Amino acid sequence: MTAIAVLGSTNMDLVAYVPKAPRLGETVTGRAFRTVPGGKGANQAVAAARCGGEVMMIGAVGADEFGVRLRSALTAAGVDTAALRTVEGASGTAHITVDDEGGNSIIVIPGANAHVTGLEAGDEARIAAAGTLLLQLELPLPAVLAGARAARAHRVRTVLTPAPVQPLPAELLAAVDLLVPNEHEAAALTGLTDPHQAAAALLNDVPEVVITLGAAGALYAARGREPLTVPAPRVRAVDTTAAGDTFVGALAVALGEGRPMPQALRWASAAAALSVQRPGAQDSMPTRAETDSFAAAQSGAGS
Repeated sequence: MTAIAVLGSTNMDLVAYVPKAPRLGETVTGRAFRTVPGGKGANQAVAAARCGGEVMMIGAVGADEFGVRLRSALTAAGVDTAALRTVEGASGTAHITVDDEGGNSIIVIPGANAHVTGLEAGDEARIAAAGTLLLQLELPLPAVLAGARAARAHRVRTVLTPAPVQPLPAELLAAVDLLVPNEHEAAALTGLTDPHQAAAALLNDVPEVVITLGAAGALYAARGREPLTVPAPRVRAVDTTAAGDTFVGALAVALGEGRPMPQALRWASAAAALSVQRPGAQDSMPTRAETDSFAAAQSGAGS
């Protein structure tokens, strides 16, 4: 089984479903509201666990009802939460608006995540025992840097999702093996709107890049190789929340199992395509059996 450590955020998602997202100053009537476990770190942990990975979550929740629910959701998905601390105060929250086209806008309140400013006792050993470390940017940057340093010291593959996007220190980029931005994040990091040009620019800093392109699939680029674009399965999106996290979690499992990158990308794309057909973040993430079945069907359809 693939061992994966996730150093990242846990949030309770407060999701409002609306026919059309409101413009600035506008009030609209929604059709539903849900509170569902989320956070980019926790999402990637759940996605990887459901896809068959052995996953350890490193982070923090608050000493509130949301914290209890967030920990319970991770445990139920098979994620080891021994390194998920409980701190005083509120858990992180994400305030999400989802429209009828499946698009979303998100405001994140860090809460307990802001208390994770570095590694705690035992965390480096947990990272060292993993084959892959998943990082995002919803924790304070010093914690992300500390995790990346630990992974590099122990030769653990480091995968960074640069979201929410921000300038990335050279020290962090030097410790990243695979960078996985979406097309908007890639443009923000490089100033280049063409994904191929953005990928080429990012290869100056990291050895491998996967730029997710939504319904258009994913672009893979690596130093010394020709770029590869893997199309996404054609599906009707209900809610795209956490689709990128589903993709990253599934990709980490596939790469940890030694699958070639093209095959790993197709499998991760299948998992993400399944997730967008269901509402919610972690609730939408498919199991390994579902992903295997859907990926096989897509392969057959394309042959």
